[in-house]
Amino acid sequence: MSRIYDLHSHSTASDGALAPAQLVQRALAHGVTHLALTDHDTVAGIAEARGAASHQGLVLIPGVEISASWSGRHLHIVGLGVEPDQPALNQALEHIQGLRADRARRMDEGLRRRGIEGVLESARGLAGDAPVTRTHFARVLLQRGYGGSMDRVFRHFLRRGKPGYARVEWPAMADAVDWIRGAGGIAVLAHPFGYGLTRAWLRRICEAFVDAGGQGIEVATGTSSANMVSAGAALARRFGLAASWGSDFHDPALPWIELGRMPPIPEDLQPVWTLLPETA
Repeated sequence: MSRIYDLHSHSTASDGALAPAQLVQRALAHGVTHLALTDHDTVAGIAEARGAASHQGLVLIPGVEISASWSGRHLHIVGLGVEPDQPALNQALEHIQGLRADRARRMDEGLRRRGIEGVLESARGLAGDAPVTRTHFARVLLQRGYGGSMDRVFRHFLRRGKPGYARVEWPAMADAVDWIRGAGGIAVLAHPFGYGLTRAWLRRICEAFVDAGGQGIEVATGTSSANMVSAGAALARRFGLAASWGSDFHDPALPWIELGRMPPIPEDLQPVWTLLPETA
């Protein structure tokens, strides 16, 4: 049987719409054989996902997506194959969740100043036990009739300069890499073309990422065009990074992003999963 990897996905442990066990079921239904659960700044969903995967014959790769920064730029670093119980990683994630909680309060204050009341309370209701994210805010605003789509809600309410935006001093990229590697994982630069950066900035970031101990880069995601895959492959070759791919799946209501549905990566690149002992 051929292997189908999806190394970037989210559950209700962060801002995904499916519980970890439901995510595993959906992955299997779409032919995925190896799935990484990479929730934002938490490993809380891994135990449930592992339990579901062990009964279904799917290989569950424990992961996390850490919010980080470099030179004032907000980045996401995916950790693949991490040990979820590693103390330093969990301490770091707890700190970041505190930053998220503070951001959520400030986002709510900004929206209140625009006359939009009670969004944080509703977002907490959606999040349950998970940290409140911008996606939860966006879902609440969309439910209330603002924006018309998730993309418009983000553009008009939650991005820099908009009423629901709140700046955060995320941990340094090098620290995120250290936490991942200290937990036995592989550090991967997530969706490099999702930050709105120039190619020159991306080259600088990749150089710093490699210097910090980063080992992989997402070459293909659920929204990658052929040009993005080509450009991501060029970065992987230039900086000696292994190539990762993952849908970045969040929600079945967004059918253009589906588990296991990504463009192929060029054959000359080293797949990042060859660095993971359980999948090599």
